[in-house]
Amino acid sequence: MAFLGGAECAGAFCAGAFRFPLGERAYIMGILNVTPDSFSDGGRYSERDAALRHAEDMERAGADILDIGAQSTRPGHAPVTAEEEWERLEPVLRGLREQTALPLSVDTYYPAVAAAAVEAGAAIINDVSGSLENGMPRVAAGTGAGLVMMHAGGGADDTGEGDAVEAVRLYFRRAMAAAAAAGLPPERVCLDPGIGFGKDRHGDLALAARLGELTAAFPETAFLVGASRKRVIAACCSPEPPVGGRLAGTLAFHTVARWNGAHILRVHDVAQAVQAARVTDALRRAAGK
Repeated sequence: MAFLGGAECAGAFCAGAFRFPLGERAYIMGILNVTPDSFSDGGRYSERDAALRHAEDMERAGADILDIGAQSTRPGHAPVTAEEEWERLEPVLRGLREQTALPLSVDTYYPAVAAAAVEAGAAIINDVSGSLENGMPRVAAGTGAGLVMMHAGGGADDTGEGDAVEAVRLYFRRAMAAAAAAGLPPERVCLDPGIGFGKDRHGDLALAARLGELTAAFPETAFLVGASRKRVIAACCSPEPPVGGRLAGTLAFHTVARWNGAHILRVHDVAQAVQAARVTDALRRAAGK
């Protein structure tokens, strides 16, 4: 697979043949769950044709990237094998590659699935494991894919303690070192603080409110934030809204994250996210950011 590199990627996140300049505007990553048990929309798009229709809707609404996940990472989820994950993922991924020119991301923590997905047309590997020892940087380095490296803390349960921002900063330093050791250049790494993974609600909120501390520490690296419909949104409200009633809170959270330097926002509700991001982009420009 041909991919960009070197000077072509200056000031950008590069993934395969795609280049995402940093700072110009936010990029919206639409979530496509082809799972029966995801916390928000599990089962709605597990059939190939339904998934392809939803992807088409998200592209029409303005998505810049489509992120396909074939395994739930919600708290208490039952893991599936790499073989089962690929069985769910492959027909949708191949169908999307024929249907759209948008960059495709695959949400997996299995290196074998990631390698097969890139071979089938994915440009980004979205690894939510938090592992620095599973070999994923080597897969990305060898295939030309971009790699999202996420801080998972203790996993998907909310057990975080201490200063979440400092814990994530330390993880990001180790992640960048692991990428370099595998031969993966920094312009093909995207860092994700992992909202809802191994943090309490205070930690999740601090990571959006203080994200600028992290982006300042890694000024040449892309940042992704994904809080769409997550429990941190509900925890701020009384009574707590159900999963499907968290759009306004999601937009507020992502607006603050974008204001503080996030480059990619991972969302369920693409049209609303695009509108909010464009207004936030304009406000950042007005403030000289």
